[in-house]
Amino acid sequence: MRYRTRVTAPAAALIGTAAALTTGVQAQAAPGTGATPGAETLGDPVYPALGNDGYRVSAYHLDFAYDATTKLVEATATLTIRTTQALSRFSLDARGLDIRSVRVGGRTAAFEQVAEKLRITPARQLPAKARVTVCVAYGADPRRTPPPAGGWVATPDGFAVCCQPDLAHTVFPCNDHPSDKADFTFRLTVPAGLRGVASGSLVRTEQLTGDRTAYTYRSRSPIATEVVQITVGDYVIKDRQGPHGLPLRDVVPNARAAALEPALALTPALVDWVEQRLGAYPFETYGLLPCNSDDPNAFDFTGLETQTLTIYKPNYLLQEESKIGSHMMHELVHSYFGNSVSPATWADLWLNEGHADFYGLLYRYERGWPDSKGMTTMEARMKDTYALGDQWRHTSGPVAAPNAVNLFDSQRYLGGVLVLYALRQQIGEAAFSAVERAFLERYRDSSASTEDYIAVASEVSGQDLTGFLRDWLYGTRTPRMPGHPDWTVTPVKPSLTAPRNRRDSGHHDNSATL
Repeated sequence: MRYRTRVTAPAAALIGTAAALTTGVQAQAAPGTGATPGAETLGDPVYPALGNDGYRVSAYHLDFAYDATTKLVEATATLTIRTTQALSRFSLDARGLDIRSVRVGGRTAAFEQVAEKLRITPARQLPAKARVTVCVAYGADPRRTPPPAGGWVATPDGFAVCCQPDLAHTVFPCNDHPSDKADFTFRLTVPAGLRGVASGSLVRTEQLTGDRTAYTYRSRSPIATEVVQITVGDYVIKDRQGPHGLPLRDVVPNARAAALEPALALTPALVDWVEQRLGAYPFETYGLLPCNSDDPNAFDFTGLETQTLTIYKPNYLLQEESKIGSHMMHELVHSYFGNSVSPATWADLWLNEGHADFYGLLYRYERGWPDSKGMTTMEARMKDTYALGDQWRHTSGPVAAPNAVNLFDSQRYLGGVLVLYALRQQIGEAAFSAVERAFLERYRDSSASTEDYIAVASEVSGQDLTGFLRDWLYGTRTPRMPGHPDWTVTPVKPSLTAPRNRRDSGHHDNSATL
C-alpha cells in the first residue's frame, strides 16, 4: 500500500531506498562530523521493519484533542530520546497519520514519510549520548484504518486503541518495538459528556474553554508501545479496592455499568490468586475497559492486555463467571508476563502467551470448570496437547520460532503451556515457582528473551536446562515428557493446513482459556 509522502527539504538530503526499511540505512558519515543516519530497523526476526536504531526513547508525552463533531483527533507526540550514536538523520515508525510538523530540540526539522517510516533530518546533527526532544504534530481519523490493519477502535462516542503487535505507530509516531519501553504521559482533551482515560493514573484534570476537559494520566512504570491504552467515550469510572489496598479502576460504558458489574467485581479475587503465585501486582492500578461498541467486528480479539487497563468486548463479560474467569486470569497474568516483562523480540511471544494460558488454565481447573474440550485437569489437557506437538511444529514452527503469519497460532499459547508444564515436571513445582518469581524480579520494567528465561531457569534450579529447554522451544520434534513415558505424539499429517493466523481468526482466539 502506498502512503502519503511529504518532503520538506531538498530531496537529495532525504531520499533512501525501500530496502533500507528492512535492512537498515547504509551508514554514510557527513563530512567531518562522524554523524550517520540511524538504521531504520531493530532487526526483529518476526517484524524486521519495526523499530529504529541510533537512539532510545526515554519518555513519550501524547497530547490528544478529540472533536466529537468531526470525530477526528488533533495530536502532538513529544518524545524524549537519547542518542546512541551521532545522527545526521533518524526515523520513527508512523503510518496513516497526517503529519503537520516536526521539531527537534526546539528547531523545525525536515521530514519525509516513506512507507511506515517518518524520516527526520534535524536542523543540526545530533551528537552521540545527547538527550533530545522530538515533537511531532499530526492529525488522525480513528475510522480510517480499523483493526486489524490499524490500531484505532472507533466507537459511536469516541475511540479506544489496540496496538499489539505492530500497530502503535498507526496511533502515534514511535519506536514501535517492545524492547524500547519508555515512560508515558497522556493528556486527553474531550468535549462535555465524554471522558478521556489512558494507561496509568489520573494526575490532573483541567476545565478548559468551550466546555472541554483535559485529563492527564501518567504511568509509574515504563510501557511498551504495543500495550498502550488511550480511550475516549461516554464512560463512568468505577473504583474499588484490591488486595493490600491496590487501587482498581474500571472504565465502563455509562449505559451498561449495572449489567457489567458482576464481571468487574471478580477482579479483586483474581488479583489475590495471582499474587499468591507470582508476587505483588507490578503496577499502580488495574482494571477493565469494556469498550463502548457492540459491533462484533470492532476489533479482532476478545481481550487485550493494554497496561493497567485491559480492553474487552463488552458482551463477552456479560456471561457467567465459569465462562469468563479463566480468560480474565489470562489477561491479568499478562501484567506480569508481557507488560512488566516484555518480549525482547516478537519471537519471544510464547513467554507472554504460554504463561498467560498456563495460569489461566490452572485457575480454571482449580475451580472445576471444564475447558473447551470438556477436560477438568491440567494433566489431561497437556496429554491431549502433547499428542498434537509434532503436527503443530510442522504447521506453526517450533514454539519459540514463529513468523509473522503464524505468530498467534495455538503453538504460542498451548504450545507454550506444554513447555512450562514439561519444565515443572523436570525440576519440580517448588523450583518452578522459584524460577518464575526470579525471572519476573530480574527483568521487571524491561524486556527479556527466551535465552534469558533459559538462563534464569538453569541458575535457580541448579541444573543446566539449556539443552532441555532448547529442544522443547526450538526442536522440530516433540521431546519426551518427563514423568509421562507413556504419552505419545500423533504422527504428522503433511496434508493438514496451518491454523489460521491472527489476521483471520482473532488475536487471542487461540487461547485455551476461552
